[in-house]
Amino acid sequence: MSIVDHPFSPATLRVEPWPDPVIDQVGHDPRSAYVERFWLGILGPSTVWLLRRLAAGLEANPEGFDLDVGLTAQALGVGSRGGRSSPFMRSIDRSCRFGAARLHGVDTLIVRRKLPPLTRGQLQRLPEPLQAEHAEWLARTVPTESDSMRRRARALALSLLELGEDAEAVERQLHRWRFHPAMAHEALRWALGEHAGDRAPQAS
Repeated sequence: MSIVDHPFSPATLRVEPWPDPVIDQVGHDPRSAYVERFWLGILGPSTVWLLRRLAAGLEANPEGFDLDVGLTAQALGVGSRGGRSSPFMRSIDRSCRFGAARLHGVDTLIVRRKLPPLTRGQLQRLPEPLQAEHAEWLARTVPTESDSMRRRARALALSLLELGEDAEAVERQLHRWRFHPAMAHEALRWALGEHAGDRAPQAS
């Protein structure tokens, strides 16, 4: 259920961490340059600033903390108007819709400490210059891995495509298998090209 669908808007939210062994390893801190540059156009500024504040709160209080909704809304510059349709509550709802947080009950927010790399679908929503910059970022951050690991990632990506998985599902699965996000993205692009080539009609 969306937070804006709840019968009332709490004055205080309990914020607790959302552990994820994969995303915590390969993801990006909400205060990082990656999130500011690439996630901003997906989440919107108020949601990004909210996630930054929540990340700082969880860093200071690893077990969780109580968030004053009114004071935090004023601090973020989204106004003090209350209610479940307020800009602040919509920022929380947006963070939940994009998987950065989830609501537990009516007054507890479970929050990721890190945001995952953009999926292929999310990346395509960005302006072309940002997409090109993202590709350059991936090229700069590809770790020095063995050729066998890269071949394995490509083979797994191609196998998943041939089994009928879509591109986003393939990339998510590679992340679950602990491949670096840059390597997973490169493997997916390679596999999509191979898969398209296999399905193209052969010249006579």
